[in-house]
Amino acid sequence: MSLPAAPLPDFTAQATLRAHIADTMAFYHPRAIDPDGGFFHYFRDDGSVYDRGHRHLVSSTRFVYDYAMAAVEFADSRHADDWRAGAMHGLRFLREAHRDAERGGYVWTLQDGAVKDDTRHSYGMAFVLLACASARKAGLPTQAWMDETWDLLERHAWDADAGLYRDEADAQWRYSGYRGQNANMHLCEALIAAHEAGGDARYLQRALQLADHMTRRQAALSGGLVWEHWHADWSVDWDYHRDDPRHLFRPWGFQPGHQIEWAKLLLSLRAHLGDAAPAWLLPTARHLYDTALAHGWDAEHGGIVYGFAPVSMREASPARGAAPPDLAQAPMYWCDDDKYFWVQAEAIAAAWRLFDATGDARYRDDYLRLWDYAWRHFVDHSHGAWFRILDRRNGKYDDLKSPAGKTDYHTMGACHDVLAVMRGAHTRSIDA
Repeated sequence: MSLPAAPLPDFTAQATLRAHIADTMAFYHPRAIDPDGGFFHYFRDDGSVYDRGHRHLVSSTRFVYDYAMAAVEFADSRHADDWRAGAMHGLRFLREAHRDAERGGYVWTLQDGAVKDDTRHSYGMAFVLLACASARKAGLPTQAWMDETWDLLERHAWDADAGLYRDEADAQWRYSGYRGQNANMHLCEALIAAHEAGGDARYLQRALQLADHMTRRQAALSGGLVWEHWHADWSVDWDYHRDDPRHLFRPWGFQPGHQIEWAKLLLSLRAHLGDAAPAWLLPTARHLYDTALAHGWDAEHGGIVYGFAPVSMREASPARGAAPPDLAQAPMYWCDDDKYFWVQAEAIAAAWRLFDATGDARYRDDYLRLWDYAWRHFVDHSHGAWFRILDRRNGKYDDLKSPAGKTDYHTMGACHDVLAVMRGAHTRSIDA
């Protein structure tokens, strides 16, 4: 580890963020690479692999992102060629193992090389597009695969009437009635990355459309924050997983981490659009972030909790079609007070972007406060990378640092995002 646990590094220095990316990559490389194809997806705290045969589309794609972005950031280092080769190694596995060449799309999970779950998730397709875009940034020839992914999403997942993407389908592309904000949020992220990789305006315009519809139109239906779950007609599904508010992937309640992540994406869009950026992007980003921190920050133990909801909804949700709760006045309670690594990481990136966009020192203070918390509780200074989930008092549940889906894409991604802002030198005044 090049960065010690103490004293606290200077997180406003680019060298610190670069060193943390390198330290995190050192946890995964080369042990993550399976010479038989793709990557191993399951790591304990010490880096040992505890499941060698299971593959998940989200990890398969996020590892490509990790390796490609490291190759970009450290292009002049002795590791760059290895990391670029690692990204290509992962892309081959995506194309040869996850991709269904006959029916299109990418299967969700594999076990020992055989298909285990062939569901088509738009959330997964978002990360296929992100992987291809990141690889293109690293100089790999993935433009045709980006185009293929766009066309596949257009043909099957795009709901033109709603201006949003459908969520999940079977292998014959028959969609369920579930609609989710999370797939649309990560597609927004992937579309921004695709624009960055190739300059194609269609990607950025679609990303802006998703952001507008999700953080303004849909959020207005759920009281001004982004709700997770929706019916097929894009009316609010207040009761989805109400009996399981701690569900790992689709929890009930408002997720502060997703309000924060949307804030980051709105600010990224604003930076890319420049003078053409709609005026609503900055105030909406501030509202989502500020509200998430107001209700989600644990003043006693530090960190941001996973979920909150109005006290009035503790026993019963609003009836379908009823007016949403008045979130500006409603007292809140925590429906999940665990601390997840990715929530803290996304808040770090969003806080710095808000500081850059507004010049308001309280966002810089948030950025440093979040890093201080994460450095003390989440970063593993012995083995590298971040722990995954802590309880409210910051205790660990187990030694499973990185099961399927983690890959530290969020933590390294936050560093990449802050570095991009630091190098952009496009600070705007609060009234811009």
